[in-house]
Amino acid sequence: MSNDVSRRTGLIAQKVGMTQIFDAEGKTMAVTLLKADTNVVLGHKTKEKDGYVSLVLGYGEGKPSRVSKSVKGLCAKTGTKPVKKIKEFRVSENALLELGSQMSVEHFVDGQFVDVQGVNIGKGFAGPMKRWNFAGLEASHGVSVSHRSHGSTGQRQDPGKTFKGKKMAGHMGCETVTVQNLKIVRVDSELGLIAVNGSVPGKKGSYVTITDAVKLALPGAAAFPGSVIEAESDKQSTATENQEEQNN
Repeated sequence: MSNDVSRRTGLIAQKVGMTQIFDAEGKTMAVTLLKADTNVVLGHKTKEKDGYVSLVLGYGEGKPSRVSKSVKGLCAKTGTKPVKKIKEFRVSENALLELGSQMSVEHFVDGQFVDVQGVNIGKGFAGPMKRWNFAGLEASHGVSVSHRSHGSTGQRQDPGKTFKGKKMAGHMGCETVTVQNLKIVRVDSELGLIAVNGSVPGKKGSYVTITDAVKLALPGAAAFPGSVIEAESDKQSTATENQEEQNN
């Protein structure tokens, strides 16, 4: 199981939709595509200053006219463009990454299990049968036209009230939901996509967070503290060094 001793950051992703892919045996598998190609490290939280350790990630490229001043200032410190979405991830002290680093989707590996969190689709005002899966009342003559009602909700003289939190009709959906132990089927670094087996909360285009499964061990192939896209200048310097070594 993952713990605070080796806790990596997660990624912010945008739900693209669902499709199906074929495995090695030719069987179809339903997958959800998550686009997570523009994650950049914008800030750090430390125990000395904030009382806990975390990484602040930004996702996407937002319009300057639609980004708040605080977000613009945070992005300016790292020399990055304004972002659309910001999320904070709790990490261990040995899992901090450099400011301005751009995360790669290869932060996660094929076959790894992850937890995905998002806001599910709103259903508006719903009755007890749809909202809580109640069976409803008897479909007989004596019930009249209240077949889908939840029945009596009152109490006797003691306590003489309906307790808060009772399952009744009301607003359904628009809640933060975490789906645990979803298996990553494929990671496409060129397209910046992660395909997970199963459904993910939220509608198409909504934002979700992907983190290592808290109930399962981290695969040995997963990069720690994280997989970062190498800058072009770093690539050129590395290529130059390799060429000099070959010449010598």
